Amino acid sequence: MKTPIETVRTETFTMDYFRFGQGENVFVILPGLSVDNVMKYAGSVAKSYSLLSKDYTIYVFDRRKELPEPYSVYDMARDTAAALRALGLSRVCLFGASQGGMIAMTIAIEAPELVSKLVVGSTSARVTGETYEAIFRWIQLAKDGNAKDLYLAFGEALYPERFYQQIRGVLTDSAKGVTEEDLARFVILAEGTAGFNVLDRVHEIACPVLVIGSADDHVLGGAASEQIAEQLKDRPDCELYLYNGYGHAAYDLAPDYRKRVLAFCKAH
Repeated sequence: MKTPIETVRTETFTMDYFRFGQGENVFVILPGLSVDNVMKYAGSVAKSYSLLSKDYTIYVFDRRKELPEPYSVYDMARDTAAALRALGLSRVCLFGASQGGMIAMTIAIEAPELVSKLVVGSTSARVTGETYEAIFRWIQLAKDGNAKDLYLAFGEALYPERFYQQIRGVLTDSAKGVTEEDLARFVILAEGTAGFNVLDRVHEIACPVLVIGSADDHVLGGAASEQIAEQLKDRPDCELYLYNGYGHAAYDLAPDYRKRVLAFCKAH
């Protein structure tokens, strides 16, 4: 069955989302930065997260449609929080991957009433000059209109080498459908990570937190997950798990990833 795309409207913006599942509780997914719009893959995401669909009604949010410029992660968080409120959602189990994890942490800090449990995957509480290098390279390729090399650089950074070589052809084909509007939107969202830093506020997060990273993350680095967990080390309701061998995209590739997330959310 097709997963329909819906739109939430606030006084200042609109934001697309889709939902699936039948559970009484709400699970919200904030995806990471990508050139492709996650709304194109609603059916695939619903299938991938079917394990959670009995216990949760799952919402997956895009970024807002009308992007201002500049548009920081802090702005993304405030807009996503506004979208949750507009839909009457609160006390959700919030999962953010990569840039989505940055947004999720910021929501948990600034709007704690919206979040009952927090899961952040392959993310960082601060983006320094060194960790911004890969993102900056993507931005330059997008500004040059080089969609093919952008997709390949993106894939090479996100995935383990063996998997990347398997999907090079898929990435090249996907790049053929990218528009100038897609690239311009990507640049605004990617530039929004520059200067992001909530590391000294992570301890303010009041709900249980699961931090999932990967030791071989070549985008933000495995140490970034450890830095987040370090800020919460005295909290018995906070956990850290590090994969090795799945790269930054462990949230897509690790076979037990969703089981691990579900177990955490049900246990707390």
